[in-house]
Amino acid sequence: MQLDHYSINFNAHTFPITVICENVTNAPNIGSLFRTADAFGVEELVFCGAHIPLGRKMTKTSRATEKSVKFKQAAEALTVVSELKQKDYTIIALEITSKSKALVDFIFPKHKPIALVIGDENFGVSDTILKLCDAVIHIDMFGQNSSMNVVQATSVTLYEITKQIKQS
Repeated sequence: MQLDHYSINFNAHTFPITVICENVTNAPNIGSLFRTADAFGVEELVFCGAHIPLGRKMTKTSRATEKSVKFKQAAEALTVVSELKQKDYTIIALEITSKSKALVDFIFPKHKPIALVIGDENFGVSDTILKLCDAVIHIDMFGQNSSMNVVQATSVTLYEITKQIKQS
């Protein structure tokens, strides 16, 4: 029997994961990132860039999760990444590069906070940020397309990170 939304009692848990969104500016994507962050117990979302639409178009997809997920805005992702690096976070970018490692083969730290950097819907994570990262990971693709939507990719990655952390 399928349960309705009011019959499900998941155990709330927050993981030491911060998602840094570098110039993610599509309102429905931002709303979906709130839902994804809520679903995977992300500690904080950080939206970096000049024009982050947090209005009605975003809330249509967030389903009120922006009220329960801790978030902030920052002008520059570089500043946020640098600050978290000084606080001993492991900085991991989700981007395909000539040196990126496949998500399925990557071992995430289990006793250290993680900052997952995701990038602009069209241009990905900037080279400046990639140079600061401790690791760059990608999702293996098996079809004709070389990438997926930023929210879908973030969801797949957060699933793997939280699965590994829970197993420790």
